[in-house]
Amino acid sequence: MEDGGARAAVVRRLMAAKEESGKSFSDVAAETGLTNVYVAQLLQRQAQLKPDTAPALKAALPALTDELVDLMMQPPFRSYHPDIVHEPAIYRLNEAVMHFGESIKEIINEEFGDGIMSAIDFYCSVDKVQGADGKDRVVVTFDGKYLPYTEQVCVFIQCFTSSLASFILVNLVLVCIVHIWKQVPFIWNILEYNGIIACLTYYKYQPELIRFIPS
Repeated sequence: MEDGGARAAVVRRLMAAKEESGKSFSDVAAETGLTNVYVAQLLQRQAQLKPDTAPALKAALPALTDELVDLMMQPPFRSYHPDIVHEPAIYRLNEAVMHFGESIKEIINEEFGDGIMSAIDFYCSVDKVQGADGKDRVVVTFDGKYLPYTEQVCVFIQCFTSSLASFILVNLVLVCIVHIWKQVPFIWNILEYNGIIACLTYYKYQPELIRFIPS
């Protein structure tokens, strides 16, 4: 688990590198091919920087040191402080999702089936647009892969029932084979003499099997 104090110190250094560049998250996103929210996640140590993206990010933010880049490429401990929900902008986002959540779920079920939207195979962006009244509006896009719920079939029971069925079938076949062989004395005597019949009928482990074979 990542130390909170150490993480906060790294985040301050990362944000300072961004401030020094004079670029916005959207500017960096345009230069790296990432979404602006993902750029912010990287600088907040809430996402892992991939090796292929590192050169582009370093070019966009020249103040990033090799040490910081190496830290960003380590898997982060993704979390948030409980008090974050008291921040008005975040509170309103949470409120919007909670208020519209049930309706969103109903539409997901109707359009896709019984499942959820992934927050891992997921893209998020924030855009600024002008409304019909000419005023600024915030557009938050959640683009997540649909994940259906999996039917939880017990593999153990399947294997057990399959093995049991196979065991019964094998025993029935062996009983039939032994019964046929007993009708041909010559073959029966050879098998009995060599002890093979004992193996075929599990005589060593199931002596009662021979007892119930019809004469």
